[in-house]
Amino acid sequence: MGADIRFPNLGITIDSLGKSISVGGFSIAYYGIIIAVGMIAGFYMASWQAKRLGQNSEVILDLALWDIFFAIIGARLYYVIFSWDYYCEHPAEIFNIRGGGMAIYGGVIAGVLTTFVFAKVKKLSFGELTDAASSGLLVGQIFGRWGNFFNREVFGGYTDNLFAMQLKQSQVRSSDVNTDLLRHLVDIDGVKYIQVHPTFLYESLWNLLLLIVILLWTKKRKFGGQLFLMYLFGYGLGRFWIEGIRVDQLMLFGTGIPVSQLLSGLLAVISGGILVFKFWKMRKAGNAA
Repeated sequence: MGADIRFPNLGITIDSLGKSISVGGFSIAYYGIIIAVGMIAGFYMASWQAKRLGQNSEVILDLALWDIFFAIIGARLYYVIFSWDYYCEHPAEIFNIRGGGMAIYGGVIAGVLTTFVFAKVKKLSFGELTDAASSGLLVGQIFGRWGNFFNREVFGGYTDNLFAMQLKQSQVRSSDVNTDLLRHLVDIDGVKYIQVHPTFLYESLWNLLLLIVILLWTKKRKFGGQLFLMYLFGYGLGRFWIEGIRVDQLMLFGTGIPVSQLLSGLLAVISGGILVFKFWKMRKAGNAA
C-alpha cells in the first residue's frame, strides 16, 4: 500500500522497488548486483585511463583482481570494527554482507595498501598506478551508492529541499530514524514516511563531478600521483560535508565524533597540503632555472 519511495518536490514517485531478485529460488540483493557492476565498470575505466597515461592496461587487470578482493574485505572490516557494539553480540552477522554493511572508506584504504604492495613487488610506480586506478575507483563509488538506494540506507536527516526523499518508515532500519525524523513524519493515505536528505545521491553526483574534473585534467598532469591526490582532496572535501548530515554515522570509539567525517577532513587537508607543496616546489625549481 502506497508508493515505496517518493521525491515530492521533484514529482517523482516509485510505486514498487524491491531489494532483491530471486534466481532459481535463491535471493540476490540488488545491492550486491550494483556493487558487482560498479567493480566491472570501474575496471574498464581504470584500463582506459591507464592507456591515456601511457601505461600497460594488462597491469591494471592484475592489480584490479587483488584490489577488488582486499577492498571487499576492507570495506566489511571497517564497518564491523566501528559497529562492534552490535557485532560483538551477533558474531554470526559479521559474514552476512548480502543486506549491506560495507564502508567505502574501508575498501579505499585496503585498495590503496594493496596497490602499494603490488607496486613494490612489481617494481612499478605507486603514483602512476594510483593515477589510473583513481578514476576506476570513482566509477565504482558512483555505482555503489545506488546500492544504498535500493537498501533504503545511507540517508540524512530531515529536509524539505528540492531533492527531499520520502521513504516508508516500515522499510528502513529503526536505528536510522532519529527523533527529528519522527517529528516530521508524513502520513499519506495511512502510510507513514520519513522525509530525508538523499545523501547517497549527493555523493554519487559529487563523485561524478570529481571524475569529470580528473579526466579533463589528465593531460595537464605534472607528476605521478597528482590525479590520485586530486581524488583524495576532492572526495575528502565532499564526503566531509555529506557525513555531517547522515543519520547512520559510525562513531570513533568512546567519542561522539563520526569517524568517516574525521577521516574525510584529514584526507582533504593532507592531500591538499601535499598538492600545494608539490606545485610550490616545481614553481621554485622553475624560477631557479
